[in-house]
Amino acid sequence: MIKRDLVIIGGGSAGMAAAIEAKKNGIDDILILEKDSVLGGILNQCIHNGFGLTEFKEELTGPEYLSRFADQVKELGIEYKLDSLVLNISKEKVVTYSNATDGVVDIEAKAIVFATGCYERSPGAIQLSGDRVAGIITAGTAQKYLNIHGYLAGKRIVILGSGDIGLIMARRMTLEGAKVLCVSELMPYSNGLNRNIAQCLNDYNIPLYLSRSVLRVEGKGRVEKVVLAAVDDKMKFIPGTEMEFECDTLLLSVGLIPYVSLLENIDVNISSTKGAMVNDQLETSIPGIFACGNCLHVHDVVDFVTEEGREAGRAAARYIKGEVSKKVKIKVNPGNGVGYVIPQFIETDLDHDVTFKFRVRKPIKNVFVNFSSGETIFHKVVKPVLIPSEMVMIKVSKDKLANVKGEITVSLEER
Repeated sequence: MIKRDLVIIGGGSAGMAAAIEAKKNGIDDILILEKDSVLGGILNQCIHNGFGLTEFKEELTGPEYLSRFADQVKELGIEYKLDSLVLNISKEKVVTYSNATDGVVDIEAKAIVFATGCYERSPGAIQLSGDRVAGIITAGTAQKYLNIHGYLAGKRIVILGSGDIGLIMARRMTLEGAKVLCVSELMPYSNGLNRNIAQCLNDYNIPLYLSRSVLRVEGKGRVEKVVLAAVDDKMKFIPGTEMEFECDTLLLSVGLIPYVSLLENIDVNISSTKGAMVNDQLETSIPGIFACGNCLHVHDVVDFVTEEGREAGRAAARYIKGEVSKKVKIKVNPGNGVGYVIPQFIETDLDHDVTFKFRVRKPIKNVFVNFSSGETIFHKVVKPVLIPSEMVMIKVSKDKLANVKGEITVSLEER
């Protein structure tokens, strides 16, 4: 059996960043396994700009952004295999992959970084009602068809869901000559970044209908009509609020799900984000297996994916070199107004700062973010505005964590 120090599953922004950081931290025996024919993951199809504002202090397209990391991977001599599908991993950190050149190969790794990204919710996942016809497509797939293959998915389009990919595709399809009739959002607020609402909808006079969803799809062979209706606070359709749109395409931007089936197969603990539960080193419930990027929790900015990949790369390097000491196990819980928190556990000595990442359940203004242990609030931060579409990151110093006694709860409190 082949033995490697570090195997990274996924060659997107998180995987490449993890590999580069592990190399810089003294790990030379690294292998990246990527299922596509090029490095970069979904960034290859994201030809719009807006990437790199945090990382490079400039606006880049997706391909421009990924090329800077792919170049580093090559310059550092980090080995990678393309068109290589990982078939299985074991609790003993044996990775089984396959490609046309090598066949089926088993690798025994000292550590694994899981950076497989996420996938889109399908029509079946949201129980879409109506005729089963052509012309119903996820926004990310439509983006790939257009930006990679040059195929326009439709000419008269309704978009369900105001996620960032859906908003960006509303603009992209308009620029290619299609008519985007509207974007409909189930929630009473948008799930996309404010800048994308302004640049992709408002600038092109595309209406956004909140608290509305697809009542049914009609058509023979292909979509002919989409009927929207308003929903109440229990997400039930309200009779008499129907809006009909004659169209040939329904684009779905209804959420992303971390791709972690390989981790589920070996009983890694899974969180409410549908990604793995991790500690402060981004280590899963199986020692030596780490997770980062969109397969851990869906990010809104790729720069943050990159930084999380670096964290995983550094942590994997420390694990391989035997530098990690686990002396505590403190559970981290989401409290009032908070949907989830990462990490879910702190397991290493409380001698380092910890960055907590979370999302709120609904838009809220002028609040305290409280970090408490028992009845004691040991850290408090003021936030003027928090929205579900934007991940919040707050670093808590090791000095304040030294006061922790028992579990940690992150919650919101109105000022």
